[in-house]
Amino acid sequence: MTHRTAPPAPATDLDHMPPCIATMRTTARQLLAEDAKPVCPEELETLRLALRGHIQLLVPVIEALTLGLPNDDVPKACALACTREAKMRLRLGVGGYPPVRMSVAMKLARSVNALCDHYENLTKD
Repeated sequence: MTHRTAPPAPATDLDHMPPCIATMRTTARQLLAEDAKPVCPEELETLRLALRGHIQLLVPVIEALTLGLPNDDVPKACALACTREAKMRLRLGVGGYPPVRMSVAMKLARSVNALCDHYENLTKD
């Protein structure tokens, strides 16, 4: 009887398809900008889902970028702390009342902004 193993997970190819940081920041800005306009419940849900997707895309990319850095590297420690916080925020529920839903979406938007900052810092030449 032969035993099969799962194929290895594909490696993250950071040079091939980098995340679109500008798009991610634009999405987050819709909730965080000082002059942000109120959003209807349907648009808020769309933004929440988009922000979750941005986080899910950025976290493994940032974790991969930190792999070659020394363990005592401060930018590495900060980036990994940010990824842990973002993962925690992905576990937040939708929220039952409009203010709670807005609060959850704004927390996701802040995580997206922070992850974008770390991505840019880790990919500087």
